[in-house]
Amino acid sequence: MSKKKMDKAPESGSLLVELLTEELPPKALSSVSQSFADEIFNGLVRHQLKLRDFSGRRVFATPRRLATLIPEVLAEAPDRASEVVGPSVKAPPEAVAGFARKNGVEIAALERRDTPKGAAFVARITLKGAVLDAVLADVVYDATRKLPIPKVMRWGEGEAQFVRPVHRLVMMHGKRVVPGTVLGVPAGNTTSGHRFMGADSIPLSNAGEYEAKLRKDGHVIADFAARKSEIERNLLAEAKRQKAGLGDYQDLLDEVTALVEFPTVYAGGFDASFLEVPQECLILTMRQNQKYFPLFDASGKLLPKFLIVSNMQVTDPRPIVSGNERVVRPRLEDARFFFNQDRKTRLEARVPQLAKVVFHNKLGSQLERTQRIKLLAGEIARSLRADVMQAERAAELSKADLLTAMVGEFPELQGVMGRYYALHDGEPREVADAIEQHYRPRFAGDKLPERPIACAVALADKVDTLAGLFSIGEQPTGDKDPFGLRRAALGVIRIVVENQLALSLWNLASAAFEPFKGKAQTDLQMFFTERMRSYFHERGYSANEVEAVLSLNPVAIALIPKQLEAVRAFSALPEAASLAAANKRIANILRQAESKGESFADADVSALKEPAEISLFQALQTASRSAKPLFDSGDFAGYLKAFASLKSPVDSFFDAVMVMTDDKKLRENRLALLTDMRKAMNRFSDISKLAA
Repeated sequence: MSKKKMDKAPESGSLLVELLTEELPPKALSSVSQSFADEIFNGLVRHQLKLRDFSGRRVFATPRRLATLIPEVLAEAPDRASEVVGPSVKAPPEAVAGFARKNGVEIAALERRDTPKGAAFVARITLKGAVLDAVLADVVYDATRKLPIPKVMRWGEGEAQFVRPVHRLVMMHGKRVVPGTVLGVPAGNTTSGHRFMGADSIPLSNAGEYEAKLRKDGHVIADFAARKSEIERNLLAEAKRQKAGLGDYQDLLDEVTALVEFPTVYAGGFDASFLEVPQECLILTMRQNQKYFPLFDASGKLLPKFLIVSNMQVTDPRPIVSGNERVVRPRLEDARFFFNQDRKTRLEARVPQLAKVVFHNKLGSQLERTQRIKLLAGEIARSLRADVMQAERAAELSKADLLTAMVGEFPELQGVMGRYYALHDGEPREVADAIEQHYRPRFAGDKLPERPIACAVALADKVDTLAGLFSIGEQPTGDKDPFGLRRAALGVIRIVVENQLALSLWNLASAAFEPFKGKAQTDLQMFFTERMRSYFHERGYSANEVEAVLSLNPVAIALIPKQLEAVRAFSALPEAASLAAANKRIANILRQAESKGESFADADVSALKEPAEISLFQALQTASRSAKPLFDSGDFAGYLKAFASLKSPVDSFFDAVMVMTDDKKLRENRLALLTDMRKAMNRFSDISKLAA
C-alpha cells in the first residue's frame, strides 16, 4: 500500500441500521432492541470500524422496527502491522520459502525469533483493515441470530428466519447506502411510517435525519424511551382531568409503549354496576386483556373509568372510545359471571376435589399437600401463641380457590379470590386474610403476611414446598430454579426476620421433613444459610460481619439483625482488631490441641502460675459478670463491649505465657482458660471471623 493511502484518515460518519418487520412481541421489544444495537456495535468494534465509545449511540424500537444510529463509524478500518511465527530455523529451505511466499514477503525479510518451541522465522506483515461495505451485512445478520428470542419463523419462499417477517432494510453510512442483503432483504435508504397516519415510503438523504424525518413524515416516535415518556405524560394529564389516579401502572406502561408508534390517550368508562365484582378481577381484566389503565379514587378504590392508549390520533375520538367500551363490556360480564357462579359452592366443599389436582407426581396431590400444610401451620401457630384452629382452618381452605372459575381464568388471583369467597362463606376475617396472604411475599420487595395466623400458613406453605422438593432431589442448580425455591426460602427468612417471630428456622425445617423421612434436611439447612448470607449482604452488612453471626448456626434468626448491629458496633472499637486476631489465634490453638487428643475442663485458678495468666483469668471473670445480664436482656452490643477490657490482659498473656508447655496439667489449665474466654466472647457471633 502506498504511503499516501496509509496517511489518509479513513472516512467517518454516522451509521444507521433499521429492520422493518411485522409487529414484534411487545413484552420483549425493549430487550430485543437493546441486544440488536449492542451486537451491531460490538461487531463494528471487532472489525475496528468503531472505537468502544457509546456516547452518541441511539437505540430505536417500535412495534414494527428495530434500529440503531451509531456515530463516527469508519468506512474502512486502518491497516495494522502484525507478526506471523513460521517454521523453525532448522526447517528445510522449501518450507521457509513457502512460508515467505504465503505471507507476501521476501525470504531475506524474515526475522529470527526465540519462541517457547525454539528459534523460528517470523514474518512482519500488514493486515488490511476491514471495509464497512464488505462486513456490515454479516454484522447485522449475526446480530439477528443472537437476539434473546425463543422462537423464529420463516415467511414467503425464502429460507430466512427471524422472530417476525422482515420487509425492509435500511443501511446508511452518512449519505450513502451500504450495499448488502440481510434475511433475504436488500439494503436501501427508504423507511416506512405509521401504518395508517404516515407515508409508506420515506426516503432518507442521510443517516442523521432518521428520527426527525420519521416523526415528521411518518408519524412515528422511534425512540422507545421518548415514546414511553410521552405516553406517561399524557396518562397523568388525563387522569388529573378525570380527578383520578392510575395506581400501579409501570409494568403496563412498558408493554403499551411497545404496542404503539404514535400514542394518544383517550378516556373511556363502563357501567358502575360491575363494581360489585372484586376490583382485582376488573383491574386484571382491563390491564391484562385490553391493555387499559384503570382509574382509582384517592383511597385506591376502582372507578368505572379507564384510559386507552391508542395508536391513532383523530379529531373525533368518540368512535375509538365507544368501540373500546363495547369490547370491554363482555370481559367484565365474564368476570361477574365467574364471581357469581363461584360463590354458589362453598370453599370447604371444593377441598376434597383437590385430590384430583396433582401438585407433583412424586409428592402427591394438592389435597395431600394441603393436609401437610394444615398440620405444620397448627404447630407454627402454637409456637406463636396464635389461634391454632383458625390457622389450621385457613390452611385447609388455602388451595380451594384453585378450583374456581375465576382463578382458572386468572391464576394471578389465587389467594385473592379465596379471601373473597371465604368471607362470603362466613369464615372469620383472620382466616380469610390468611388465605390471601399465605402466598406473600410473591416477589422481591413484596408485602409480607401481617398477622400471626397468616404468617403461620405462609411459612407452612413455603417450608412444605422446600422440604418436599428437596426430598426428591429438585434443588436449584446454577441459574435454574424452576420451582422458585430460592424465592420461597427468602420468603421464609423475610417473614421470620422482618416480623420478628420467635421461631427456629431449623425446627421449622425439621417439622416439614417429617412426612419425607428427613431426606436432604442438611442440604435444605445449608440452602437457607446461603440465602441468609445473600439477604443480609443486600441489607448492607459486610461478608465478615455476616459470617461472624451465621457461622454459629443461630437458632433464633429474628435476632440476627440486632446481633449484626452489635458486631458492627464492636468492630468500630479500637480494641476490636486485636481481640479479633486473638480469637483467631485461640481458635487455631484449640483446634490443634483437640486434634492431638488434648482434654481440658474449666480453668482452675489455683493452678495458674504466671502473673499474666492470673490477670487474664481475673479480667475474664469481671467482664463475664458484666456481660451476662446484658446478653440476657438482649443488649448484644453492650455484651460485646464488655469484653473490650480484655485487650491488654490478652496481649500480655500471649507475650508472657507459653500455652503448649510440656507440663501437662499447666498446659490443660491454660487451654481451659482460652476455652472459657472463647465461649464467653462468642455466645452469638464468632469474633475471629472479623480478623483480616
